[in-house]
Amino acid sequence: MKIKVLIADDQAILADGIRSVLSSCPELEVVGIAADGAEAVKKAEELSPDVVLMDIRMPNMNGVVATQEIKRRRPETKVLVLTTFDDSDYILNAINNGASGYLLKDTSSSALIDAIRNAYAGDTILPAKIARRIADAAKLVSNDREIRLKRKFGFSDREVEIALMLYEGFTNKQIASALKLSDGTSRNYISAIYEKMNCSGRSEAVQKMREALTAAEL
Repeated sequence: MKIKVLIADDQAILADGIRSVLSSCPELEVVGIAADGAEAVKKAEELSPDVVLMDIRMPNMNGVVATQEIKRRRPETKVLVLTTFDDSDYILNAINNGASGYLLKDTSSSALIDAIRNAYAGDTILPAKIARRIADAAKLVSNDREIRLKRKFGFSDREVEIALMLYEGFTNKQIASALKLSDGTSRNYISAIYEKMNCSGRSEAVQKMREALTAAEL
């Protein structure tokens, strides 16, 4: 069964070029092209693509909003952001709204095809620059918060780092990618955090951390 791909880009020449590249791969089928974010949302519902290649800066609805809306309506659809380096803030927003990662528009044909395959398989596509930004975002939390959580729950340095990333809303895959951990190692750390907090999952852990941090501020 072929991987169905929807291309969302307001530059028709670029969209046609991407379609030509993908058409050379027998595993992929381009089911449509959208010229803006609103059309991407509409066509994602109509065409049920497995993967959407999403430009960020488009008229009518940008790629971040379109990504959020597509993931709300079709959570099983993977969204890969297409952009340039100067769109880093948009990229991080898109990832936090459900995108599976991002690609540069000057990526090679083989890398583009591999990224689509990997996104379809459930992997997160995060080149080094954005992985560093995610790690840096986690480090922006104050040392005071780290100390409070260590004292309250007995976390190690790595555990408190991961706990704060959970608290800030990062997904398991984003944590693994940012900290250069395997998915299994990341899951083991998260399980240890839950055990130390005596809780069964993320929502309960976040609530307990919120209560601990709020109580400390009173």
